[in-house]
Amino acid sequence: MAGTSSAIVAGLTAAAVGTVGLLAYQAWATVPPGMGSGSAASPAPGAPASRAPRDPGRPDALPNSSGTGERVVYSVDDDRVWLVDERGRLARTFKVTPGTIDPIPGTYWVTSRSKAVTGTDGLPIEHVVRFATTKDGSAIGFSAATGRGTAEAPDPTVRTGGIRETRPDGDAMWTFATIGVKVVVIR
Repeated sequence: MAGTSSAIVAGLTAAAVGTVGLLAYQAWATVPPGMGSGSAASPAPGAPASRAPRDPGRPDALPNSSGTGERVVYSVDDDRVWLVDERGRLARTFKVTPGTIDPIPGTYWVTSRSKAVTGTDGLPIEHVVRFATTKDGSAIGFSAATGRGTAEAPDPTVRTGGIRETRPDGDAMWTFATIGVKVVVIR
């Protein structure tokens, strides 16, 4: 009887370990690229960094081919952000002031956020939403300088990935772009 109990316990233990291993693999296999590592996802090798089609009559209209579902769309050429809800509807759009480091066009995910910190340019900033990291470790993300009504151009001598928003736009980004939300960077 003791041998039978040991065999049952051993069998149950093996089944539990196998199940945990399977679940761990499934979780790992579904993590979006770049999300777990804190680094940026790269565009597909050889993928052209073409400019997403625009409606010339409506420059603030959501560009075609900017993805599907809930996402933040950022155009490095137009210095504009679009917040798109889970149904694919435009929730908000606004102009931004880019830092001196542009992210590579591609798909990223929000990996970290900070309520208030000091930016790489020495200014106090709030509602920091980070989505990429360069090879040299510079963070790229959205933020609003505190005490200012508009986003000012960065000092060109300071290497910064801070994409500045006005405070009201920073509030909207902070509410919208939680950890894991997709960020699509286009030309």
